[in-house]
Amino acid sequence: MKRRPLPFLSYGRYGQLSGSIVLIGLLSSILFSFCKNKEDVKKGAIARVYDQYLYGDELKNLVPKGTKKEDSLALIKKYINSWTNEMLTLHKAEENLSEVQKDVEKQLKDYRNSLITYTYEKELIRQKLDTLVRAGEIESYYARNKNNFELKDNIIKVLYVKVNKKAPNLQKVKLLYRSENPKDKEALAGYCNQYAENFYLDDNQWLLFDDLLKEIPIQATYNKELFLQNNRFIEVSDSSSLYFVNIKGFQIKNSISPLAFEKENIKNIILNKRKLELINKMKDEVYKEAQLNNNVENF
Repeated sequence: MKRRPLPFLSYGRYGQLSGSIVLIGLLSSILFSFCKNKEDVKKGAIARVYDQYLYGDELKNLVPKGTKKEDSLALIKKYINSWTNEMLTLHKAEENLSEVQKDVEKQLKDYRNSLITYTYEKELIRQKLDTLVRAGEIESYYARNKNNFELKDNIIKVLYVKVNKKAPNLQKVKLLYRSENPKDKEALAGYCNQYAENFYLDDNQWLLFDDLLKEIPIQATYNKELFLQNNRFIEVSDSSSLYFVNIKGFQIKNSISPLAFEKENIKNIILNKRKLELINKMKDEVYKEAQLNNNVENF
């Protein structure tokens, strides 16, 4: 006998929402058919854990529009299972914790106060904070606090080119990557844009030496500082590629970090200091205003 599609799985003119509600209703009837005569099953409930009830209205926005019917049912069942486990755990906690332990009013109040204060301070900073940090400020801060900027890692200035072994004019690359001539640097950039698999040609920026080691197959992990002191031009290969490295400069860890490497860090330090000063100024003004209006007293 040929079975006809069940009419309650049709979305009809009400779209996804009606289909979801029907699925919720179907699931509700399945879940509670075994206890339909129990007095504690409230009207419209689709699940119960002790004296806690889950209602269909709470799930009406759960299923995204366009979700397949079988996926919708799976989502609803997953939500009900999750809710059930949460309520069971909560019930167990209620049974086993003392009244003092269950008294969370103070924590809730403290959390609310902290959240409102944080939101206000964040908005104050957004509106009032001067975010322009001039180069002179950064340089001055660095000069006054130079000893605080100790390198935790080795850093380098480098030219780096990776090319396939079958790329053309490899001898030309060997000459160009060593050259200090600006025209040769332009020629190397043109070659890299056309043939290189990977490259880095900004030798004015400091980089972590460890970041370079991730890119090229050289064994410098035994003594990185000694490696840097004894290697300027590096040419290595793997099964398919050639690597050309020109180390233009380096700073060993535990030495004083150069200003160029610390600029962004110092900018953030200055901005954080301004934020703190702005918040403290606001608190001071609020306190003085409250005192003036007799809205604060210490008994």
